[in-house]
Amino acid sequence: MEQSEAVVIGAGQAGLSSAYFLRRYGIEPVVLDAGQGAGGAWRHRSPTLTMEKVHGVFDLPGLPQREADGDGERPAAEVVPAYYAAYESGTGLHVVRPVRVTAVRDGAAGRLVIETDAGEWAARAVINATGTWTRPYWPYYPGAAGFAGRQLHYAGYRGPEEFAGRGVVVVGGGASAMHVLSELAGVAAATAWVTRRPPVFRDDDFGLDARREAVALVDSRVRAGLPPQSVVSATGLTYSTVVRESMEKGVLNRLPMFERIVEDGVLWADGTHLAADTIVWATGFRAALDHLAPLRLREPGGGIRVDGTQVVKEPRLQLVGYGPTASTIGANRAGRTAARNVRALLSDPVAA
Repeated sequence: MEQSEAVVIGAGQAGLSSAYFLRRYGIEPVVLDAGQGAGGAWRHRSPTLTMEKVHGVFDLPGLPQREADGDGERPAAEVVPAYYAAYESGTGLHVVRPVRVTAVRDGAAGRLVIETDAGEWAARAVINATGTWTRPYWPYYPGAAGFAGRQLHYAGYRGPEEFAGRGVVVVGGGASAMHVLSELAGVAAATAWVTRRPPVFRDDDFGLDARREAVALVDSRVRAGLPPQSVVSATGLTYSTVVRESMEKGVLNRLPMFERIVEDGVLWADGTHLAADTIVWATGFRAALDHLAPLRLREPGGGIRVDGTQVVKEPRLQLVGYGPTASTIGANRAGRTAARNVRALLSDPVAA
């Protein structure tokens, strides 16, 4: 079993930020990542999601991204992983990959044991930065099993070509749904946009104060031990490239959520039927935390109670990319906070 002062699980933005600040504080972490290469979840995005369409990519600490001519038209799945790889190399940060963490348990001598498919590590502190991409959320609606067409989650969306001539229902009120709708218009035979709640469009510049307010809304939930809502759900939709394209193409005609799915489409409570042969669930993701189950961290409300980034029930564990830090808005700040908490823990003679 390998021994380490600190282990970071995940090498996306939150994980790399955490590792960077740990090293700034004199702590050399072991960084474990499940990916075949650098880039985190960005490696798996649709090739049609170009940089000009993304919701936002923030610079990692200590090494800003260098934009080149034509980057706006390049797939984010190429540009961002290349930046992350250059960051790992430029900062001298070693990431052990591919390593899949299967469990984190309480171990001997006050350490947490990280079990993986590549061996075990024992650490005095763990920063978990596993994100959400590996846990796409599929809401249940009656009749889904009997649908004769195709259903897919946004995580599996790879561009509009395969939907040519099809009738598509897009479910979801966030940036993912906007991306799909903006590309299907003019390719699919018909599109319908369905959301549980009326969408809210922001006509301001969504400045720093507004971002902090959005993060604070999510933070209040995790401090109460409730499952977090996404930061994006608290921000509303800005007039981004994909939103403007969708508006120009006339596909933002929102319908309320249907009651059930039938063999050839969807059905509302009043009997209205919409024929469709494809449903795209752009319904978001949930935190990938199954490997933490042995620590029994869940509160009665279903969430994990977190104070900043520190898990209240387990002070040796920091969660970044969870709740208020599950977006590019707060990931860097969360990495710094988590690293500071780890430094304080490791310097505490009682904890030692």
